[in-house]
Amino acid sequence: MQYPFTKRVSGITSSAVRDLLKVIQSGNIISFAGGLPDEALFPVQELELAYQKVFRSGGKYLQYGPTEGDVELRTLIQERLRERAIPASLENILVTTGSQQAIDLLAKVFLSAGDTVLVENPSYLAALQAFQLYEANMIAVQSDHHGMIPEDLEEKIITHSPKFIYVVPTFSNPEGKVWSKERREALLQLAAKHNVIVVEDDPYSDLRFTDEQPVPLAGMEADGAHVIYTSTFSKTVAPGVRIGWLTGPKEVIRMSALSKQSTDLHTSSIDQRALYYFLQDFPIRQHVERLREQYKHRLQVMQRHLSREGQNLFEWAEPQGGMFLWVSMKGTIDASELLEAALQEGVAFVPGASFFVGQPERNTLRLNYTHAAPEVIEAGMARLMTAIDKVVASSVNGR
Repeated sequence: MQYPFTKRVSGITSSAVRDLLKVIQSGNIISFAGGLPDEALFPVQELELAYQKVFRSGGKYLQYGPTEGDVELRTLIQERLRERAIPASLENILVTTGSQQAIDLLAKVFLSAGDTVLVENPSYLAALQAFQLYEANMIAVQSDHHGMIPEDLEEKIITHSPKFIYVVPTFSNPEGKVWSKERREALLQLAAKHNVIVVEDDPYSDLRFTDEQPVPLAGMEADGAHVIYTSTFSKTVAPGVRIGWLTGPKEVIRMSALSKQSTDLHTSSIDQRALYYFLQDFPIRQHVERLREQYKHRLQVMQRHLSREGQNLFEWAEPQGGMFLWVSMKGTIDASELLEAALQEGVAFVPGASFFVGQPERNTLRLNYTHAAPEVIEAGMARLMTAIDKVVASSVNGR
């Protein structure tokens, strides 16, 4: 049967990461592919107690709730924002079903077919897919390890009149880079000069490996008129709780709330209240410190293998936080070809081509170091090096 799919849905390419995860789940494969935290580090018992408190409260939190979110949870989020130097009012905070919903809501509010979004290159794959769903025209801005290059950014703002600029300036996905203060200031100056909205996606900033805490764009803007900020509890509490938030100019939040009403009415009342109780009762700062220590160690284990066994094939910049290691391979090795060999050896990663707008760099790959325990990373990297040896040998022999 020929189903009458709309152009918006039928034109969307499938997620390479999601398709890959299906393959991984079907076999004995060590995965460096998904952007997953380690479930062994989830505060399971404490979350169980928090959910018990919800159900002991009677049926109140089994009822419909306000679209904007649980007031007391929003108050805690407001305190969290102030710690990040973001002066958000309670009325300007919208609880979302993960920060992915926040991205989708903003795309729904701002984008019509043919509208332009300026993005980093490479950029977060699921955001690119969300923008593609609304038939946006995505234009990549030239970037380096310090962030978007201001001259190219301004040229593309003038040329394309974007609806907004989408950035992940702190421990980005997939590169794990941190924008410099100078590049952040330049972006804000250009946004104000040309009256352009900036969407700042900040899911990883709590997972820093140094004492230095970059100030978000939303905390650097003087008037709060141009930056929309979204973040999540998925990386520090648990993804399954599905709680994120969105803050920004009043009219943007109002329109996003109206859009959310037509999507899911509100984020789960049970999950919101359980998260509130959890944050009230649990020493979350100590938990986050533990995550930082664990994930930094795992990154070091992964990098040692690349340095020791990589036959000088790899280049990368050491991330100072986040969940990903972005690696470029020297020579003509195609990461998609390497993935085929890696899966045969029982290890998976994501080829970097999926994260690019326009011409991809096919010699790149993204490795997640937060999901697997150190000893599993050791085994997985050994398998990856075996796959690389086979691909290199095949290339030398001309197949």
